[in-house]
Order: sequence, then C-alpha cells, then structure tokens
Amino acid sequence: MNWIQRKIFLYNVTFGLYMLDWWERYLFSICIEEWRGKYQYRVGGSVELSDTASQFVNSKGKGDPDYAIEQQSSSVDSSKLEIPTGRTLKLNSGSCYLPHPDKEETGGEDAHFICMDGQAIGVADGVGGWADIGVDSGQYARELMSNSVCAIQEEPSGSIDPARVLEKAYIRTKSRGSSTACIIALTEQGLHAINLGDSGFMVVRDGCTVFRSPVQQHDFNYPYQLESDNGGDLPSSGQVFIISVTPGDVIIAGTDGLFDNLYNNDITTVVVQAVRGGLGPQFAAQKIAALARQRAQDKDRQTPFSAAAQAAGFRYTGGKLDDITVVVSYITHNDKESLSGSS
Repeated sequence: MNWIQRKIFLYNVTFGLYMLDWWERYLFSICIEEWRGKYQYRVGGSVELSDTASQFVNSKGKGDPDYAIEQQSSSVDSSKLEIPTGRTLKLNSGSCYLPHPDKEETGGEDAHFICMDGQAIGVADGVGGWADIGVDSGQYARELMSNSVCAIQEEPSGSIDPARVLEKAYIRTKSRGSSTACIIALTEQGLHAINLGDSGFMVVRDGCTVFRSPVQQHDFNYPYQLESDNGGDLPSSGQVFIISVTPGDVIIAGTDGLFDNLYNNDITTVVVQAVRGGLGPQFAAQKIAALARQRAQDKDRQTPFSAAAQAAGFRYTGGKLDDITVVVSYITHNDKESLSGSS
C-alpha cells in the first residue's frame, strides 16, 4: 500500500465519507477515480501487468478455515434471473487489501487481480502452513494470479472461460506452495466463474444476496487448494458457475479473511450504504475490509468462523485475525459501446 492509498484508506476508515455532504462525497469520488484512471498503482507488492488494462495485487495469506455458509431469507434462486439484452455490460471494479498485522512487511500471502480489458477479477489465498518449512506461499498465489491474467489475455474477447484460465495458470505456476483460487469474468453469457477452496464471491441485487459461492473443504480449516509439484487438488475440482446479472448488481469477491469474519448481511449492508452514498467500488471494498478487520479483532462476537469452529467441536468465540482481500465490482452498462453503436 503506497502512501497516498494509505492516506485515502485511513481517512475513509477513521472519519468516514458518510460524514460529508453529498456534494463533498461526489467531488472526492471524482478526484480519486480520475487519479486511479491515470495511474497504475501498487498495493502491498502489486505487479503492474500493462499500461491501463490489468492490475495485480498481493494481499493476504493463510488458506485456513471454512465455515457453514449463511443462507439469508432474502436470497433467491439465481437460475431464475435473466440477462438483459440489447446493451452490453461492464465491470467497474475496486479492491482493498489488509495484510495480517504480523505480515505487513512481507506483504502477506493473498493475491488478487483486476483485469479491465478482460472484464475479469480474481483472488487467491496462499496457504500459510508452508511457512513452517520456510516457504512463502504468497509467492505461489501471486504467480498463480499473474499467470491467470496472462491466460485471460489469450482468451477470445467476451468469451473468457475461467476454468480454462485457471487450468493454464496452474500448469504455468512453478513457485512452491499452495493456494485457493477464485476467478470471475463478465462474458456474453453473464457472470462466468470458477471457485476452488474457501475464497469466493457473492452477488448483491437490490439490497439482497442473490448468490453466494459455497465453500469447498476437505475438513474444518482444510480447504481445497492448488499445490505445486502436482500435489493437492486439481483445477477440475473447482466449482463452475454461470450467473445471470443485470446493471446495478454488485459482485463482492474475497479470501477467507473476509468471509470468516462477516456474514452475508454484514457485507450487503455496507454495499447498500456505499451505493446510496454515491461511492465507487474502491470505497465499498475499503469499508467492507475495515469492518472485517474490526470483527476479526473482536474476541466476543459470534462470526462465521467461530460458528464453524463450534460446529466442528471446538470452543471458540470471536473473529479470526487474518489477511483480508476484498474486490468489489459494480455491473453497469457499457456506455462507450452503446454510444459508438448508436452513432
């Protein structure tokens, strides 16, 4: 996280943009979005992949726990949702990375990317247990995500297959370690995704969670994971999803540092406040990550992780301090394409 991002994050978390008048929030958002559009920035060891198309970011670590997924009464069957026709859609994405306090200097073990040209995002969670034998699993996660972006750029425009992308990235990744992975692309068919392990994503529409990817785990605190030297699980073990989306939908992807500490309705509440406040996806991601960190440090609150631990027979209360990666994407109309098509 460079100095200007840290300033923005601390301002957003400490004072809260909701304390500003609407016009102040609007001007602040415009200034920051303009800055983000002009410069490729580095966050916690990010690697610049192209001039304006792709962003690759290192974040957290530890592919640890899993938990029972909260099913909200407001959820609906995503298979019944229809894709709007006549206008193409695009992802407007932002991210936030908060490393574990003990891993700030090394950058943690998570990684994520935002590929604007490919209209795709991805998160990976390097398994922290490798540190016991002197291996930085974060390097594996970072290389996996970097290779994923390269594979995306080889895909046909508008027809990215995340499963094929993950397979290519897995084969090309040579670092030691292991990692969970989640890759999401906006295609002509809708939202196309693959998830392996306890990272994941959810879709929020009109203030309701309409989809949440299930966790894949062999046992409590033992998620599915890709591993170097052909160990661990294979990309084909990941779950593939095709989800209908519409303008106004919000996609939230993250590692277990997010979903271990926040329930669906916690995340949805922040999303609704951000959208109503006219804040972009970057600020929504920061708000969600800050809340997840707050819950992670609360030793008394019931969290998804503590609920799962108790269900597995452990005496545990409170959150789980971990690296936190959050990527938020607003689904909007592709105005540039619409304008060119009408001229």
